[in-house]
Amino acid sequence: MEHEPAASIFLSLQESALGHAMRASPALYPAVEILHIFGFVILVGSILALDLRLLGLGRTIAIQPMAQLLLPLARFGFVLAISMGFLLFSADASHVVKNPAFQAKFVLIAAALVNIVIAHAIPWRDASRWGDKASSGAKATALTSILLWLGVVCAGRLIAYF
Repeated sequence: MEHEPAASIFLSLQESALGHAMRASPALYPAVEILHIFGFVILVGSILALDLRLLGLGRTIAIQPMAQLLLPLARFGFVLAISMGFLLFSADASHVVKNPAFQAKFVLIAAALVNIVIAHAIPWRDASRWGDKASSGAKATALTSILLWLGVVCAGRLIAYF
């Protein structure tokens, strides 16, 4: 009984004009899905490149300029992926919310965001002193980031199979 209000919210979203539009148009859902994919490719690609650099690959590339280039791209990719993901979710929200792969994806995104907050609050504060080698704290958050964001992608792909 305690799950009814949440289910009602998701059913309302699904039955909204947005949910209907996502289901009714033969072109809208696929276009939004393509934009969602572009978003997470930009997000995960830029994060993966920066995290691999923090872990020691590509030492000829300075960390700070690389971060200045890639972090805004990651933010753009995140906003695109999340906004398009919400549109996709609206098409079948009451069912997707119960999907274990979707639930795992949601938890992994939350964990990845917490990891970003930790990375920027602790190891990145001293980034100007790293030189060409990241601190051990930055390496730990980079490895965690790689695992979490790849987990998000895998969980997202598995939504179709549950």
